[in-house]
Amino acid sequence: MAGHLYDRFRKDVQIVLQSKLEEFRLFDYNQVTEDDLWNFLTAKVWTKPKENVHIYEIVADIMQLKVSDFFTFQTVEQLKGPDWFTDENSDKWKELLKK
Repeated sequence: MAGHLYDRFRKDVQIVLQSKLEEFRLFDYNQVTEDDLWNFLTAKVWTKPKENVHIYEIVADIMQLKVSDFFTFQTVEQLKGPDWFTDENSDKWKELLKK
């Protein structure tokens, strides 16, 4: 899988990501990492990246990120478990339903 179009800015905005992590820590969410934030931004906020984006737009997106939006996304992602109805899981179903 190719990287996100904005990955080239990650090092440049690292201090902004750290600032946002500090905000998370103020709410006692110490387990959130920089990678978690970046993955959220690339998967949810920047779903349609612009080719000629300016760095201030990326910084604005990071600073506007709400803790509640991040955790809502994380919750939904955790609920998207494996597909139990695929052929590869049929043996598991047979084992579970065995009498």
